[in-house]
Amino acid sequence: MSDQRNHANLEEDALHMHASGRPGKIEISPTKPLTTQRDLSLAYSPGVAAPCLKIYEDPAKAYDYTAKGNLVAVISNGTAVLGLGNIGALAAKPVMEGKSVLFKRFADIDGIDLEVATEDVDEFVNCVRYLGPSFGGINLEDIKAPECFIIEQRLRELMDIPVFHDDQHGTAIVTAAALINALDLTGRAIDHIKVVINGAGSAAIACAELIKAMGAPHDNVVLCDTKGVIYAGRTERMNQWKSAHAAQTEARNLADAMRGADVFIGLSVKDAVSQDMVKSMASRPIIFAMANPDPEITPEAVSAARPDAITATGRSDYPNQVNNVLGFPYIFRGALDVRARTINEPMKIAAAEAIAALAREDVPDELDEVYADTRLRYGPGYIIPVPFDPRLMESVPPAVAKAAMDSGVARKPIAIMESYRRELAQRLDPTAASVQAIFQAVRENPRRVIFAEGEEEKAIRAAIGFRNARLGTPVLIGREELVRQKIKALGLHGGVGELEVHNARLDDERGRYVDYLYERLQRKGSLFRDCQRMVNQNRNVFAACMVASGQADAMVTGLTRAFHTCFADLELVLDRKPGEEVFGLSITIGRGRTLFIADTSVHELPGPEVMADIAVQSAAKARQMGHEPKVAFLSFSNFGNPDRVMARRVREAVEAMDARKDVDFEYDGEMSVDMALEPALRERVYPFCRLNGPANVLIMPGLHSSHIVSRLLHQTGAGTSVGPILMGLSQAAQIVPMRSTVNDLVNAAALAAHESIRLGTAERSKRRKPGGRRAAAQ
Repeated sequence: MSDQRNHANLEEDALHMHASGRPGKIEISPTKPLTTQRDLSLAYSPGVAAPCLKIYEDPAKAYDYTAKGNLVAVISNGTAVLGLGNIGALAAKPVMEGKSVLFKRFADIDGIDLEVATEDVDEFVNCVRYLGPSFGGINLEDIKAPECFIIEQRLRELMDIPVFHDDQHGTAIVTAAALINALDLTGRAIDHIKVVINGAGSAAIACAELIKAMGAPHDNVVLCDTKGVIYAGRTERMNQWKSAHAAQTEARNLADAMRGADVFIGLSVKDAVSQDMVKSMASRPIIFAMANPDPEITPEAVSAARPDAITATGRSDYPNQVNNVLGFPYIFRGALDVRARTINEPMKIAAAEAIAALAREDVPDELDEVYADTRLRYGPGYIIPVPFDPRLMESVPPAVAKAAMDSGVARKPIAIMESYRRELAQRLDPTAASVQAIFQAVRENPRRVIFAEGEEEKAIRAAIGFRNARLGTPVLIGREELVRQKIKALGLHGGVGELEVHNARLDDERGRYVDYLYERLQRKGSLFRDCQRMVNQNRNVFAACMVASGQADAMVTGLTRAFHTCFADLELVLDRKPGEEVFGLSITIGRGRTLFIADTSVHELPGPEVMADIAVQSAAKARQMGHEPKVAFLSFSNFGNPDRVMARRVREAVEAMDARKDVDFEYDGEMSVDMALEPALRERVYPFCRLNGPANVLIMPGLHSSHIVSRLLHQTGAGTSVGPILMGLSQAAQIVPMRSTVNDLVNAAALAAHESIRLGTAERSKRRKPGGRRAAAQ
């Protein structure tokens, strides 16, 4: 019942997300200014005639004058959608929009979804074959077998741009990458292994083809379907693609095939493999159980049967996730950048090898720090990169591009590969990857997070969303009966079955919390009864006491009270980190640029040393999120021009930085915001400035200016806003703005949970026994 409720709430959240604001997930945005009449005359008539004529003279010029070279069509007829089956072209549109978003998010490729309403192979092929002039590549998606094989093959023959069925080849490439490293760790050679593949659909057959192309002997790769082993001479439920992989073997069922096998690759159904089958495999077996959402056998069951096994799944809550997003965005990126005619076997193998090689490299501190308790080190638990590793963009496309060049299908070879790698590194902002990696790290190390305003509708919905996202255990502060009533009134199907609710007036631990608070405040003007009142009546104080005592790992508040009121409550209970300042760091993620702005919450008029401390802490956070910090101390003046009292304080902050010996990032000031963000202007007017390139960490001169700037950026839609993140506390707590949405609350809770991991509260949290009651709709 709990799983059903989880699914129901996930569906509600997904429907709300897709319908809110502008419906759907994609839009078209111009890349050139279209403000004046001249702009329009250049973009359209009469100026547009010039590029048209150039393309008419030389069709290759289309890549120079249009978006063709960065445009991929995501095409489906909706006959095999995810786990939904044949739902038709129109119903498949949300999935295809999602695929287009992934192309943009991971490889800066513009994807356009096209849904073709036919199941006839000839009609589908004839529709797609004439789209070549519009796109740089074709990504086929969610087309059922065996039609998908025919469609892809015919389109590859008819078109001179890459045609790639990701359900086949994307899965095969990422699986092959994991296999390369599993073989390396177990000391095996691919030409001496026995592989069993359970499933004979498009992905399974593509896996067999690629593994054989990499060196596995034909008869050493045994496929199984619902009728058993696909062996030479079998006639039942066979087709030409299965027949091509029929092996000379005496095995007739999956159990027979797995006996003595080195590798099992599952692309079938839940519970298809038993522990006895696993026990019958060779020493140090390799088991990739990739059925979704539930694997053929769980990693726990594999480990119990064979502790020496290396396992992988298709799920994000287990190590070694075989995820297509590690492959298709970067494969197309490399293919597009050399204007490849096709994606061939050498390019697929190169992609697999590049993905595998990345897992063997040392993991950067920034990425390792994001995953906190999870040790990302090459070994049985880490044979494939995590999906949000930003290095994939710099590693996979060059390998694919080089293979295209070496195999003769590239029409625009890359002259200097190192320059190409640098260009790739600059195409994507690393912030999004860091934020998503934080969520993944929290899923792998779930935490108990308190929602202090637990009777609020948004807090209840956020708590349910937090648990549905598998981020940890939400704890609500409030009256159990009222929370139950609100859950029922909201139609949330009992949330996730149960939510933990603590009522401050009734909690068994409140006496201990009062003693703790009185010990802290007795010499600061508070009587014992004052502390009793605060614990019993102030939910922020009660929640903070739970965190301080180890009853929870983190907390979120701010929906119903102003920031400074909430912050004053937290300061009563929680300490600052030694040697650090407490402040608010706002992050704005815009098109191609991320800005870290501080202090946006706490210090009204920070002194020079405080500003310097804030700069150091902000730079560390920027670096943790994948950015090399370039810090600008902002003012209305530039390096003493004009020389005013308010500007001198900022200049003194730079001098305070100069006096520190351990600063390892660029900084300078005082300077205006345009000088900070426009390096060309700065170099012309102030060539002595120590910053190279635009600043990305902006240290504001006071709370008035920082608050105005950060809120203005948010309200005008200048980018996606994160925070303000409360920095510098010894325990994890976040204060959200009162305008926050449910999604904002979930994000803040995830950030707080991740901070608790970083602060090392894991062991303490494991030892405590949570109290509280359970609330659910009746």
